[in-house]
Amino acid sequence: MGRGDTCSRAVLAAALAATVSACASTGAVPQPFPGAGATAGGRMGEPPSRAGEAVPPADAAPPARPMPSGEVDGYALSSTALSLRGAPYRNGGTTPRGFDCSGFVQYVFGQNGVALPRETRDQFRVGRGVGRDQLEPGDLVFFTTIAPGASHVGIAIGGDQFVHAPSDRGVVRVERLSAAYWHRRYVGARRPR
Repeated sequence: MGRGDTCSRAVLAAALAATVSACASTGAVPQPFPGAGATAGGRMGEPPSRAGEAVPPADAAPPARPMPSGEVDGYALSSTALSLRGAPYRNGGTTPRGFDCSGFVQYVFGQNGVALPRETRDQFRVGRGVGRDQLEPGDLVFFTTIAPGASHVGIAIGGDQFVHAPSDRGVVRVERLSAAYWHRRYVGARRPR
């Protein structure tokens, strides 16, 4: 590992440490939350591509690629999610031009070969439940924000952090599960892979 790789990893770790929202793809208007105007930095990333693959147009939701053999790597899911930091919030959005929370999750998993339902409440039924103390990168974390039950979703990236698409005053960014706003609203986690 070269010095540049070490420096790049340190910058990524610092970006993860720096960094809120309500969303449901039901058309409901999200309520404001503390720090709504703050951004975590970063810029909107392009969808990851592999050698020989075409990148779908930014305004078209890509179909999920066929499921690779074996489990999808949670770190690969996290990497895809983090590459989209800075993408704007758009109610009903499913592309890097604008995401809502469940559209963001569906897009990230689709880029990694896992098809997920479109709605937050349906995503909450996929896979198996995971205890908060057993979260791994790539697990889905759910919150109650604008309605009882799971109405907002993000992707765990390790430690106490998750990445998500917050309300219309936000951009895709990293938050802490232990932050008072999210801690009070946490309803569970699922491992869909």
